[in-house]
Amino acid sequence: MRPKFFLTLIGSTLLLLVGMALAPSQQATAKSGEINLYSYRQPFLIKPILDEFTKKTGIKVNVVYARKGMLERIKAEGKAGPADAVLTVDIGRLHDMVKANVLEPIKSAKLDKNIPSHLRHPDGLWYGLTTRARILFVSNERVKKGEITSYEDLANPKLKGRVCIRSGKHVYNISLFASIIAHTGKEGAKKWLNGLKSNLARRPQGNDRAQAKAIYQGQCDVAVANTYYFAKMAKNKKKPVQKKWAQAIRIVFPNQDDRGTHVNISGAAVVKGASNKANAVKLIEFLSGSFAQKIYADQNFEYPVKVGVPINPFVQSWGTFKADRVNLNAVAENRAAASRLVDEVRFNQAGGGS
Repeated sequence: MRPKFFLTLIGSTLLLLVGMALAPSQQATAKSGEINLYSYRQPFLIKPILDEFTKKTGIKVNVVYARKGMLERIKAEGKAGPADAVLTVDIGRLHDMVKANVLEPIKSAKLDKNIPSHLRHPDGLWYGLTTRARILFVSNERVKKGEITSYEDLANPKLKGRVCIRSGKHVYNISLFASIIAHTGKEGAKKWLNGLKSNLARRPQGNDRAQAKAIYQGQCDVAVANTYYFAKMAKNKKKPVQKKWAQAIRIVFPNQDDRGTHVNISGAAVVKGASNKANAVKLIEFLSGSFAQKIYADQNFEYPVKVGVPINPFVQSWGTFKADRVNLNAVAENRAAASRLVDEVRFNQAGGGS
């Protein structure tokens, strides 16, 4: 009986930790008609959108803001759980929910009209709401214009000791690596990843802003990051030093002469067994509409998915770019393989110039 007791104890402890990670002070309710939304998106961004939705429809939205562990909580709560919908970032997190069979397929003519087919699940299990491009930050001083134009260039020996990147296991990079697999196959991606590893100036570390800081400090000349981080640094009034980081770099949209730049999404889905499915669909439709899309564009410097919604002027100043239109569901299917490649080449164990 003793082993069984300890397994039960461990399981209970894990569930408790998951609950703590999801801010237990925020209680989701199951009142008729109200929507219970589990969200990875920050309050400052979605509160004005949800307030407007309630004003327009009369439907209240109860939100649990998660830091991590959303899928684990949904699985632990089971089919009778309170969640009606989820709002998250990165195709990987949505794909994990698909694989865990916790999402409900939906059909909506409005969503099909607002969201391009390559940015939604083919069976309606999730819908992309905004896009962000995984681009290159390059030094204004040490990288000539036209010197680096593609992801493939990151593996070119000419960049030996000049590249910075965050952990290869981070969801943003896993999705990028998965897109490389989608285009070149596993062996091609492995060769590229080894080349990138050989060019690293330091061990993979930090977040996307830390890569810009490293370029500013002269530790490296090129880094991989999401588009909106450049805007957040350039417009940061609370931390002026980040403006200096942004001033030291410029943006390169990779692969404009061939497949285009890898893009990822923020997205939403309905949870299987949702007690208020119809209203949850109405909420996702609202999130794909012009009002919500413009707030995403202006507050978080993301690209709206709905055609006709204006891009933030500062983001627009970077110019237009060709996006990789490979279906994100195909990218998501390669995530597990990408993660294995990171381990195989010992990517995160790379030292400077190794």
